[in-house]
Amino acid sequence: MAEGVMNKRYRMHMKAVGLVSGSLLMGLPPVLAGMVAVNLIGGAVVKAAQQPPPIHGVTGTIATEGTIQETYEGANKILVKTADGIERLFHLKGRSTVHGGEAAGDEALRGLKKGTLVVVHYTTEGENLTAEEIDRLGDEGLKQIEGAVTAVNRAARTISIRLADGTRQTLRLSDRAAADVGKDLDRTADGAARVIVYYKDEAGQRVAHYFKRLS
Repeated sequence: MAEGVMNKRYRMHMKAVGLVSGSLLMGLPPVLAGMVAVNLIGGAVVKAAQQPPPIHGVTGTIATEGTIQETYEGANKILVKTADGIERLFHLKGRSTVHGGEAAGDEALRGLKKGTLVVVHYTTEGENLTAEEIDRLGDEGLKQIEGAVTAVNRAARTISIRLADGTRQTLRLSDRAAADVGKDLDRTADGAARVIVYYKDEAGQRVAHYFKRLS
């Protein structure tokens, strides 16, 4: 279909939507119509403001937690048994990074052994799964902290939690965590969900690379 025809149909569709919305508002008392309009516009603005801008190579990844079953250094692949019991084969590329532990770069990738607890942030390329980032968990991996979520601000890249002793902590979210992790917590009421946050101390800040709901 020609681009001009598609654009014309889109404009006609949007015009029809606008007419219907306007008609609905015109049928309401002036004060109520104004309140509805403000809520609609305000809600859209707030939702947009809370979402970070898309980041190429970061936005659109999927996170899965599991245990490494096998590593294939020559083939640059790892086999991970996920929390739901399914084994998945992930390809490692030059851009693949590992967080957690003291090693970095290629040495960190070589440090991934059978039995290592990990969170794999991956993308799909056809039938292939490519590990963009691997968060190492457990005693030798990322540090962890538990608490009740009080706020997740993806635009500001922060997560705030209330600890068991009543104190509050705000951690910075990595770009990937801000873009794709824990979306089920975005509409949770203040303090209604308990989470575990996996983080690393970076340049004097606690940076959360992964978090998930506990209850």
